[in-house]
Amino acid sequence: MSGQLWQIRKAVRPWLIESNQTYLFGCSGGADSLALAIALFAEGKNSKVIPVVIDHGLQINSAEVTEQTLQTLKKIGYQKCESAKANIEITDGLEASARRARYQIFNEFIDSYNAKYLFLAHTKNDQAENVILGLLRGSGTRSLSGMPEQNGKFIRPLLNLSRADTEAACVEAGVTPWQDPHNEDERFARVKIRKRVIPNLIENVGERVVDSLARSAALMRLDADALDEQANQFWNENLKDFHKVDKSGKLESIELNVDLLLKLHRAVRARVLRLAIYKMGAPSGSLTADMIFAVEAFFTDWHRQGVTSLPGNVKVLRNSGTIVLSKSD
Repeated sequence: MSGQLWQIRKAVRPWLIESNQTYLFGCSGGADSLALAIALFAEGKNSKVIPVVIDHGLQINSAEVTEQTLQTLKKIGYQKCESAKANIEITDGLEASARRARYQIFNEFIDSYNAKYLFLAHTKNDQAENVILGLLRGSGTRSLSGMPEQNGKFIRPLLNLSRADTEAACVEAGVTPWQDPHNEDERFARVKIRKRVIPNLIENVGERVVDSLARSAALMRLDADALDEQANQFWNENLKDFHKVDKSGKLESIELNVDLLLKLHRAVRARVLRLAIYKMGAPSGSLTADMIFAVEAFFTDWHRQGVTSLPGNVKVLRNSGTIVLSKSD
């Protein structure tokens, strides 16, 4: 066998070496996830591989699209398929809210099946788009490092393959993907980057733009992982000194010694501050670079400024030689 489908099969094969395991994968019905479905079905003969189709309810015909996807999966050969309706509460943008609801469902199925892995069909085109989105947000190395191939039980085996590869694989297998109208809606920043920014870069810089952006993400991930490791090590070594608890054992505040943290490289110190703020109760992913800069100023630009308020009712202040994090009343 030759062609793009064979390349996709080669990409998923190393993750299926343990027989008699249960594996899940997310399937939207688009070219990427259907190509993944075809490859997993071909390579996962010694295990139980189950697709998970999520109806996000964001379009009038979403239920019909879900049913169409399930029927396509059955034609591929899947006898057991799972589906679920997402409960999306839009709090921080449509895409982010839908993603949060989707992963909640994925995690529920992982727990239900005690699955070894859940596969996702992101390609290097998605990775390149993430790098540009990270640049636009100005949110630092971790954001620019894109998506990891493995994040716990979530596996992205197609990150070294392109969207053109998955589309060609579907043609090769005689499968017709669903065309999501959201992928044409330029109200979404990702779609605008996909349809305008990257084609413009390719036209003016060269065909290797997507490869270069994806490779940059991989290199930045190495740097981000190293800095995170240093921050986590510092945090764990000093954990008992940071936490202040009440008589019931409940976390009351986190107190950071200014002189101790000033010994750290600023990149590591910023990560320690993030750890502390999230530990104090800020919602995951809620901190921006500007928020961290404001807290960092307690170290580098101390002029007796007042309290800094952060998401999750976390407040930060400097009291002499100590940075104190606590919850607002």
